[in-house]
Amino acid sequence: MAPITTSREEFDEIPTVVGIFSAFGLVFTVSLFAWICCQRKSSKSNKTPPYKFVHVLKGVDIYPENLNSKKKFGADDKNEVKNKPAVPKNSLHLDLEKRDLNGNFPKTNKAGSPPDLENVTPKLFSEGEKDAVSPDSLKSSTSLSSEEKQEKLGTLFFSLEYNFEKKAFVVNIKEARGLPAMDEQSMTSDPYIKMTILPEKKHKVKTRVLRKTLDPAFDETFTFYGIPYTQIQELALHFTILSFDRFSRDDIIGEVLIPLAGIELSDGKMLMNREIIKRNVRKSSGRGELLISLCYQSTTNTLTVVVLKARHLPKSDVSGLSDPYVKVNLYHAKKRISKKKTHVKKCTPNAVFNELFVFDIPCEGLEEISVEFLVLDSERGSRNEVIGQLVLGAAAEGTGGEHWKEICDYPRRQIAKWHMLCDG
Repeated sequence: MAPITTSREEFDEIPTVVGIFSAFGLVFTVSLFAWICCQRKSSKSNKTPPYKFVHVLKGVDIYPENLNSKKKFGADDKNEVKNKPAVPKNSLHLDLEKRDLNGNFPKTNKAGSPPDLENVTPKLFSEGEKDAVSPDSLKSSTSLSSEEKQEKLGTLFFSLEYNFEKKAFVVNIKEARGLPAMDEQSMTSDPYIKMTILPEKKHKVKTRVLRKTLDPAFDETFTFYGIPYTQIQELALHFTILSFDRFSRDDIIGEVLIPLAGIELSDGKMLMNREIIKRNVRKSSGRGELLISLCYQSTTNTLTVVVLKARHLPKSDVSGLSDPYVKVNLYHAKKRISKKKTHVKKCTPNAVFNELFVFDIPCEGLEEISVEFLVLDSERGSRNEVIGQLVLGAAAEGTGGEHWKEICDYPRRQIAKWHMLCDG
């Protein structure tokens, strides 16, 4: 019996030893996990953020590690005003006005206060020629100047710079002056600017909206990383000036296209200004065509819609080919009851979708049912532009009504047809 008693005492000591080893193992694991977390945190803090561009809004560098939840844009406006050097507000405009055709700035001989651009009016004649001007010629010249003023859409001021240390292309949108009023009631606009780097259209950015102003001062900087300096000459900047509309699509004021060929940025920042011109929409003879297949299942009371292809889609603007996708809306008694959309096809006028959608019909028959197809151009960070529209239903005219009548006469049969798109 004595040997049995000693063996039980040995077994009683085993849980104590196991507990001690488990405690040491737990402490070691927790310490190792904390050390790994600290190493990762330190490596992340020293790493450059992997963004394609950095947006600077009025001197605030938008980085996740620098911008916490407590710091908001415009929170330090008072401190910014105090620390800002006393520079005349319109000194920049004076330099821009004196710039020659090559973008160079002549040396100033007189040190005087710069004139305000708002009060500067174009001089038609010099002082010595005033006496030699006839009244008829003066009337004709003033009428021409008034017509030119009506056609003018304002001026855009911006600067370009290349940072060789960071290999980054920097664009600063400073301001726009003399914009037309898009709101007829308040006689103002809510302008903002979209900018795209052509021809690849990979970099698309936009400024904030400034309310009720015709001379918006944006002062926003966009930094694009990963663009080599040798490639700058092959690019072009496309600015689109818009006015925000809360209840409908934004109004397009105009555009500015800047080819960067021949612009030397090796000497430093270059200040530039360009007249805003009316948007040059390059439209084809039509809005393109859309191939749609429909099938009505009378037994299950469902409608199968297949968006197959689109062809001959027009270019949306000077920025090149559109990025089309199709939005499908189902209407019952002129009320939308369902909506679907396809995937976006990049940079093509002849898109192949091959996407199928099944809609449940809430009533028997298709008399009060209609289907709307909207072909849109995908624009990142802004409202998408409608390329074309197609409506199929009993009340539709042309091929839309014929296609709808066929699927009603021949249920359970898949019928495909090409349709011309109309303006949305």
